[in-house]
Amino acid sequence: MNWKNALVDYQQYLRIERGLSANTITNYSFDVEKLISYLEEHEIHVSPIKITEEELQQFIYTIAKKVNARSQSRIISGLKGFFNFLVFEDYRKQNPMELIESPRIGRKLPDTLSIEEIDKLIAAIDLSRPEGERNRAILETLYSCGLRVSEVINLQLSDLFFEEGFIKVTGKGDKQRFVPIAEETRKYIDLYCDHVRPHVPVQKDYEDTVFLNRRGKGLTRAMIFTIIRRLAEAAGIHKKISPHTLRHSFATHLLENGADLRAIQQMLGHESITTTEIYVHMDRSHLKNVMEQYHPRR
Repeated sequence: MNWKNALVDYQQYLRIERGLSANTITNYSFDVEKLISYLEEHEIHVSPIKITEEELQQFIYTIAKKVNARSQSRIISGLKGFFNFLVFEDYRKQNPMELIESPRIGRKLPDTLSIEEIDKLIAAIDLSRPEGERNRAILETLYSCGLRVSEVINLQLSDLFFEEGFIKVTGKGDKQRFVPIAEETRKYIDLYCDHVRPHVPVQKDYEDTVFLNRRGKGLTRAMIFTIIRRLAEAAGIHKKISPHTLRHSFATHLLENGADLRAIQQMLGHESITTTEIYVHMDRSHLKNVMEQYHPRR
């Protein structure tokens, strides 16, 4: 088995057996491709089945000089998954990455916007331009529903259950969940769909997509990043923010206002409550308030 065939088999396994999304499969493949590039660059002729722990350890030492601890940890994790697959398929007896430890890294949480900063961001949208109504609807949806950027760009008109007060969201691994949507957000989506979207020349295969670009196709992740970055500059917000910042702010504001962590987990689409606990930033003042309000010995 050569590296190319092993990688193709691994990608098929991730897609069919694990049901992972295209973005996740690309990220996992990237870690293996880095190892393949290293072996080619150093003219190390060894197959995925024969490569040893020592050779992999040397690769880790080499990349450690080029990337930070977080990236290094991610690559190690990705390679462990790849070799676990080879063991699972009986290509190898053991995982050569098993004893290779990841560097210790602290938890890195994204910046959170305050409610006032969210308002400033949305107020910076130029509603005199045709895309203004669309951009406002996008930001309101990202923040009020806590969606991932991939979830908002793939949102379909048939996913909008406004009478019931929910939208259907397709998340990681094509897993679907229903998320409550605020009346204010429904209003902005309706404004866009009723007054702006009908004037866009919708292209084939995008008839059901909610948010479209000027050419009638779906928006890209990069476009959403660009929209938010430009609005942050216009609003005078100097934090490093992205679409994920709005999702993080959604969860943080819910928690600070007393929402149940399990409910937040369901709305975010996290499989494990542990992910939600790590993801949601809980400041000390909030914890103090919870103690004072709910503990019997307060």
